Amino acid sequence: MHLRNRFNQLYRRVYQPFYQHSAGKRKPRSNGLFKHGLLLLCIMGLGVALGLNLIRSVNAQDSLQQQENQVIQQYSLPSRSIPAPVYQPRPPQPRRSAPVPPPAPAPAPAPASISAPTPVPEATTTPVPTPTANPAPAPAPPPPPEPVVSQYVMEFNRSPVVGNRLRLEGVYPEARLGITRPQDWDIKTMTVLLRFQHSPSLIPERSNLTLRVNDTSVGSVWLDQPNSQIAEAVFEIPTNLIQDYNEFAVAVEQHTSETCTHPDDPTLWTEILPDSKVVMDYVPKATTLDFSRYPFPFIDPLHLDINHLVYLSPKTYTDSWLTSVGQLQASLARLAGPRSLETRLVDDTDELEWGDRLIVVGQPNNQPLLSELTLPFDIKENQILDSIGEPLANDDGVLVLSTLADGAVPVLVATGNSDEGVKKAIQSLVQPQDRSVEAGQVLVINRVSSVGTPNPRQWPEFLPTDRDTFQLSELKTLNGNPFSDKTVMGTNAPTIQIPFRALPDEVFHRGSTMTLHYNYSAQVNGRTSSVDVLLDGVAITSKRLDSWGRGRKRFKLDLPPQLIKPDSVLGVQFVLKPRDSRVCGADINQQLTGTLHDTTLFNLKRDISVALPDLALLKSGFPLAAPQDLSNMTVVLPDNPSTVEVETLLAVSKRLGNLSQADSIQFDVHRAASLPSTARRQTHLVAIGLRDRFPIPSALNSDGDGFGLQSGFTRLWKGSQIQAFPDTGGVIKSVLSDEGEDRIILALTAQSDVGLEDVRDTFDRDPLFNQLRGDTILVNRNQANPSPYGASGYTVKALQQAPQRQIQQASSLSAVSFFLQQYWFLIPTVLILLALLLYGISQLYLDRISDA
Repeated sequence: MHLRNRFNQLYRRVYQPFYQHSAGKRKPRSNGLFKHGLLLLCIMGLGVALGLNLIRSVNAQDSLQQQENQVIQQYSLPSRSIPAPVYQPRPPQPRRSAPVPPPAPAPAPAPASISAPTPVPEATTTPVPTPTANPAPAPAPPPPPEPVVSQYVMEFNRSPVVGNRLRLEGVYPEARLGITRPQDWDIKTMTVLLRFQHSPSLIPERSNLTLRVNDTSVGSVWLDQPNSQIAEAVFEIPTNLIQDYNEFAVAVEQHTSETCTHPDDPTLWTEILPDSKVVMDYVPKATTLDFSRYPFPFIDPLHLDINHLVYLSPKTYTDSWLTSVGQLQASLARLAGPRSLETRLVDDTDELEWGDRLIVVGQPNNQPLLSELTLPFDIKENQILDSIGEPLANDDGVLVLSTLADGAVPVLVATGNSDEGVKKAIQSLVQPQDRSVEAGQVLVINRVSSVGTPNPRQWPEFLPTDRDTFQLSELKTLNGNPFSDKTVMGTNAPTIQIPFRALPDEVFHRGSTMTLHYNYSAQVNGRTSSVDVLLDGVAITSKRLDSWGRGRKRFKLDLPPQLIKPDSVLGVQFVLKPRDSRVCGADINQQLTGTLHDTTLFNLKRDISVALPDLALLKSGFPLAAPQDLSNMTVVLPDNPSTVEVETLLAVSKRLGNLSQADSIQFDVHRAASLPSTARRQTHLVAIGLRDRFPIPSALNSDGDGFGLQSGFTRLWKGSQIQAFPDTGGVIKSVLSDEGEDRIILALTAQSDVGLEDVRDTFDRDPLFNQLRGDTILVNRNQANPSPYGASGYTVKALQQAPQRQIQQASSLSAVSFFLQQYWFLIPTVLILLALLLYGISQLYLDRISDA
């Protein structure tokens, strides 16, 4: 109102004289009008400026309020004051799931003996002291309990290098073994007990055995046992030498001559027996849980025992829960690497055992345990609340670390207020780029970046596929590190091993070559020394070394195409002999060196061609692991899966996680009723379930002479039909999909839960999985509790159905060449037929000429 009055006054002051002048006499007032007009313009400009500033201020306040609301929504983390969870492992205890040895028979009772009766003492009366005015002082608090020291014994036969024996031959042989220190162990003492025997021809005064730990000698003993008797040597390892990764080197010096021992003497040998052991006394350490150390303690890459993971079953199985758990299991298998991983499902925490790590996945309405755990947020009406009591956004994921059983059981919680939130939480654990920035005990995942699908032929652990010519430096060692120059020394130089793994769908042709770049020392005798190349232990070539080892040498050789497989290992071995065989000693032995350079060149001739179905290809993950993020695979379960069916899903996920390497995991899990038609047509299917409720029944039908399962415990094979009572075996069958010419259906089924457990064990245990071949596997256990370290407790039979479908991507010339290589026996027949045809044509031509 005040502004309006002020505006009216200004209006009358400026414009009223103008109207008066127009109505009366005309007087010259141009200067006044100019001044008043200028004043009016200034006032109007000032008003416009004030209005614009007012509008900008209101918009800025609204924008700031929106940003504050967004920040509050995103960063209103739980603020409940609870201590950080601490994982305190308990001393080792026997697990209920482990096979228990039969109890020893009770000893026979001792014969009864007659003895004199024991005199009963007379009753005495003890006077009660009269209480005094000054009470006795309170007792001192008891001292804290001493930590319980546990003992772990690892025998040498657990290492594949040892096996049944570790044989050391030559004058200065050496063998190396590795052992890790678990992250939650405080090792107090470490003792190495070596049991060995040696050749009786060794001279005791010149032969000895030395143990080195991390390149530090810890002791030596003489090799002086007569007649190859078994000896023992005990070495105490100083605790300051123990690291996370420890290398034990057993070095032997052996002599059979007082002057000079020939390195090829067959009597130069010492054997380390497989029952040698490493004994460690340790105390379990308490560890504060933090996502910066993930996957520890759920997966410890340094642990010496099996990692035990336990998933808590939800109230109801959904596609989202099954997919999340399958992807998390595959990710944990990748992080565990070659370490053993044992997984099972439980319905309640009372089923947990010593060494278990609990994983809880799902929304609060599907996992009631979340309301019982000590978590830093409130749960109300099955909704997760933030610090201001508001529900978290539906698309936000939550990850929490907690403990159970007084800190003895670590708990990983992946939850959210919707399936989208749970999926986002799992993806942040699966993707390495997101996992690398995680820290703390609670994570609220607002956004997860998407990772693109890799090329289906980009397999990190295999040969490069984008080029046919590459160097050795582009390959990786057995430890996963890029190759660099490698030098070996001595007359018994070890073989340099190169993983040379071809993709399962690759076929090689003649003309594949390797140009070896190497070097050796000048003390090598070129006439008796050589460099050998082996492929899977088969010698493919050998070259004698020159007289003088000056500069780099090159040697080009052909690679046999039929020997290159997905698990091939290329070996380069230097056979080094000294120039003067009469000169002996460790110095001369160390001067004999051979070097393989990383510039070694490979040139491969190959095409893409594979025959499906073939279970042998599954040992390297093909075709389910192409691409390596598993996005071309879909797992199908029954509508209401049982515990053993879900455990089989976890076993398949673990195996495929071990066989693949990518920055994400993208496979889906569906129940039979919710399987999309696009997934059925465009992806490989892994169907899991008992026969009477198998999600894809057509995969179990017998097509002609193939194997099939039917109701009533009926089996079909090559036109025969039998009924097995009871049918406790498992079936693994691979068939081609009817809806995709290059898609397969992998059927994992059985007539009973026991048979499906055998299928689960096949994917869980390497000795069984490595026996996959053909297109159908029948597996039966022949022991009540088979050992997980061998296949002797199972009977495995492989069946082959026909025909297979050849899938290839090659040029016309390569296709013809490949066809002729496969069916070379047709060439003579075709040549004879062509000769007869030409002979007939020539005879007809000659007859016509003669008639003319």
